[in-house]
Amino acid sequence: MKILVAGSGGREHALAWALYRGGENKILVVPGNPGTAVFAQNLTGCPVEIAAAEAVDLVVIGPEILLMDGIADRLESIGIPCFGPSAECARLEGSKWFAKEIMAAAGIPTASGKLFRHPTAAIDYMGEYPNKFVIKADGLAAGKGVFLPDNRRESDSVLHDLFNGNPGASVVVEQRLSGREVSILAVCNGTDAVVLPPSRDHKRVFDGDMGPNTGGMGAICPPPDVSSGFADSIRDSVILPVLKEMKNRGMEFRGVLYAGLIITEFGPMVLEFNVRFGDPETQAVLPMVKSDLALLFLAAARGDVLPQVEVMDGASACIVLASGGYPGEYSKGFEITGTESCNAFVYHAGTGVSDGKLVTTGGRVLGVTALGDDLDDALAAAYECVGRINFQAKHFRRDIGRTV
Repeated sequence: MKILVAGSGGREHALAWALYRGGENKILVVPGNPGTAVFAQNLTGCPVEIAAAEAVDLVVIGPEILLMDGIADRLESIGIPCFGPSAECARLEGSKWFAKEIMAAAGIPTASGKLFRHPTAAIDYMGEYPNKFVIKADGLAAGKGVFLPDNRRESDSVLHDLFNGNPGASVVVEQRLSGREVSILAVCNGTDAVVLPPSRDHKRVFDGDMGPNTGGMGAICPPPDVSSGFADSIRDSVILPVLKEMKNRGMEFRGVLYAGLIITEFGPMVLEFNVRFGDPETQAVLPMVKSDLALLFLAAARGDVLPQVEVMDGASACIVLASGGYPGEYSKGFEITGTESCNAFVYHAGTGVSDGKLVTTGGRVLGVTALGDDLDDALAAAYECVGRINFQAKHFRRDIGRTV
């Protein structure tokens, strides 16, 4: 099978490798990165035009912005299967409020909240207790649009930043929930779904879950405190009701539906939906799947019956190596050494080649994923590899998998 993967980050590296690993498939990546170049063909240009010119059998979309822009619709119009939802379905991620409306109609547990198009109304709604609320940018925010203010000063600052210079902005303010977070990735064909092993992302930049939210500093799969039947229960109580509600509205969701959950004292509740693979959850989850993902993704894209997946025993851990200063300002262009000495998956995210050397080009630079008989083994192997890789101002969390 000839497969095109669209994107350039660690998630796309993990997707491309998972689709290639058996060696039977030819993988094209647009634009790809130095990691994908090792086993796939990196190309530049319009993914739709390249998919048509190369007569690919399947396109797998990484970034959410491409889905919001309707790439799946354009591919469908020229007869190329796309593993990724239509632009209409992608509103589940593109609008937090649309997702709230779907959840309410489908009877899915989530925090209560309201939509605001002006900061003053949002400030009045929170009153003197902004620490009891979460502020979310209604649109896409690259995983960085969720804010948990501790006081009125912080909430006012967040709202000012979100609305300033953006007259069309809107935010969702919702009740703050407490508990352990879990991520579920479900492969959907429009009416049915196969769930992949659950994972847990660590978004805060510093140890102890301190500092600002990032795109993700690491992930584990599966979380040790999650029961073996948890993913299937979420399939029945969350994923399938969403698919049914979407279909009732004339929308068939085909692709991966990411459910960000929190396990509260009242049971699991949905924090958010994404319409693409999580990053770095993908780097932790996909190495745990034994089954042929190409066949699974193709069946989902076509709306066919989904094959079941076989999952490895044990656990995986992904540690993100970031540039010092991320998610704020950071320097780049530093040489990276040691990747070739690792006995682990090293997924490229913010890397490039300069004068024949591998260098840093982004905030999140690499994702190091190791497998083990249990989480302790996986973490030990991942951190051993992390110690072998070096670049100036390298930053990583030392407590991935140890906090919830």
